[in-house]
Amino acid sequence: MTALLPALLGAMILAGLVGAAYALRPRVPAPKVERVPSSLERRLSGMSPRSRIVLLVSVVAGFLVALLTGWIAAVVILPTAALGLPYLLSAPPAEARIRRVEAMEEWTRSLAGVLGAGVGIEQALTATLRSTPDAIKPEVTTLVARLRARWDTEVALRAFADDLDDVTGDLVAANLILAARRRNRSLASALQGVAESVAEDVAARRRVEAGRAKPRGSARLVTAFSLGVLLILAFTGDYVEPYSSPVGQVVLVFLLMAYAAGLLWMRKMAEGKPLPRFLGPTARAGAR
Repeated sequence: MTALLPALLGAMILAGLVGAAYALRPRVPAPKVERVPSSLERRLSGMSPRSRIVLLVSVVAGFLVALLTGWIAAVVILPTAALGLPYLLSAPPAEARIRRVEAMEEWTRSLAGVLGAGVGIEQALTATLRSTPDAIKPEVTTLVARLRARWDTEVALRAFADDLDDVTGDLVAANLILAARRRNRSLASALQGVAESVAEDVAARRRVEAGRAKPRGSARLVTAFSLGVLLILAFTGDYVEPYSSPVGQVVLVFLLMAYAAGLLWMRKMAEGKPLPRFLGPTARAGAR
C-alpha cells in the first residue's frame, strides 16, 4: 500500500501535466461546413408568409380529417387544393403586361411632344422622367442615370430595351437608336406613329384578355359547384362511400389530379406566348 501511493500520485501528476500541455497548445479553428438546404427548404423559404400560414392550416386540417374520418388522402388533398386552386383559377399576369405596354404608349407620346420642341434626344429623355408612368418608371430612371453617367446613347438605349424586355420596348428603342445615329429631326412624328400603333396593340390585347376571362369565370363556377356538391354528399349521402377504402382514396387522388391537370392546361392556353424580340442578346443569338 505504501509503494502504491507514490505511484498513484506520480500518475496523477503526469496526467495533470499532459492535460495542461493539451489545454495550452494553439488551436486551429475547424473549417465551417456550410449546410446545403434541401429542395423542400428552398421552396418553403421562397413562399410568402401568407402561403406558409395557408399551408400550415391546411396540413393541420388534413391530419384532423384523417384522424376523425379515416380519409388518409385528406393529408395530401387539402394542402394541395389550398395552395393550387388559387393559382389555377386566378388570372394570368396579362393585365400587368398590358399596363406596361400602355405605359410605353403614354411615355412615347410624351417623348414625342418634348422632341417636337426642338430639344435633343438626351435632353428629351431626361425631361420625360417626371411624367413617366409608374409601370415603366424604374426602367426610364435607369436609362436617364446611364445617360447622366456619360454612357453612349445607343448603348444606353439598347440596355433600356433589355430592361423593358418587350417587343414594344424594342420598337420604341429602335426608333430612338436610329434617331441617335442620324440626329433625325423627324423623330417626333415617327414616335407619334409608334404610339398610335402601340395604342392599337393595347386595345387588341384588352379584347383578347376579355375573351379569355369568360372561360376562367366558367371554370371557377364549375369548380366551386363541384366542391360544394362533394362536401354535401360526403356528409349526407353514400355517394363517396366507395372512395373511403384505401384503393378508393388512391382513385380519388388520381381523379382530382386529372381535374387539376385540366385547369392547368386551360391556364397555359390562356397565357399566350409573347412576341419574339428583335433587339438584345436573345435576338442576336437567334439570328446566328
